[in-house]
Amino acid sequence: MANVLESIKLNAKSLNKNVVLPEGEDSRVVEAAAQAVKEGLATVTLLGNPEEIKKNNPSVDLEGVVIVDPVTDERTAKYAEMLFEARKGKINKKTGLPEYADVEEAKKGILKDYTMYGALMLKAGDVDGLVSGACHSTANTLRPGLQVIKTAPGINTVSSSFVMIADRENKYNPDGVAVFADCAINIEPDAQQLADIAISSADTARKIAGIEPRVAMLSFSTKGSGNDDKFFRSVPKMQEATRIAKEQAPDLILDGEFQFDAAVAPEVGKLKAPESKVAGNANVFIFPNINAGNIGYKIAQRFGGYLALGPICQGFAKPINDLSRGCSVEDVIAVIAITALQAK
Repeated sequence: MANVLESIKLNAKSLNKNVVLPEGEDSRVVEAAAQAVKEGLATVTLLGNPEEIKKNNPSVDLEGVVIVDPVTDERTAKYAEMLFEARKGKINKKTGLPEYADVEEAKKGILKDYTMYGALMLKAGDVDGLVSGACHSTANTLRPGLQVIKTAPGINTVSSSFVMIADRENKYNPDGVAVFADCAINIEPDAQQLADIAISSADTARKIAGIEPRVAMLSFSTKGSGNDDKFFRSVPKMQEATRIAKEQAPDLILDGEFQFDAAVAPEVGKLKAPESKVAGNANVFIFPNINAGNIGYKIAQRFGGYLALGPICQGFAKPINDLSRGCSVEDVIAVIAITALQAK
């Protein structure tokens, strides 16, 4: 377990990326920023009033942390112009009026929402990644990304994954690490969304987990052994998602639909899908919906002793990650390192 985490941090150190943390009002974030800089994981840009941050965190050594005050920063006008242009013509559903009447209104907006400010820094190329959510909702973190960063080329779905790290040897997971998705964002993804999730998760496997992905599209059925056409059509959905993903990413080692045992146990994979390169050998697992994904990763975490690193956001054109509001300083540091890796 420690080796995978240390590998993530070691790889992050070599990249020298700049990660912005918009929540300078949160003491955990401030301490994590200082520690991440001391460890050399990234250059860290912290948003907030420098005097207030230092006053509220007197024991934290902030040497090397870049503190940007949006109220006084000379780039604020540029970011306001960027936001106004990006959202021109968009209507506020509650008021029926334009989101921003002019650039001045956009400026007022970003001075109230530092996560949006950080997203505009990311869009402008002034930072390489963004981490937020310690004291804001997931929606508040993802919305600026969806509005100004958008999704990566060829991907239309923002999703999440967990890097699952084993604490002991397991014959069904010789790498000691796997990727589970989507366990936190998309509730009932359709076939196209599942294909996007699979392709994004493979990228996460390479960049973060450090493994060559072998992607299994999961179901209660293996290669048509079961069906639910009369009810939910989840099996046909996974079959269609498999087809789309193979078409969009023909070089990706991906197959399905599989029951979990057919995906991980060689003896079952050979029996149920003898021609498959993935059956019995998978290390990236795409669940049919959030119910299965959330339950699955928590079973692995609690019964199997896996460390669940995430949720890691994926599918954005540039790295954005959401923290749990119950996060620890160590959690924030780990996500800073992951975000730096996503930016490579």
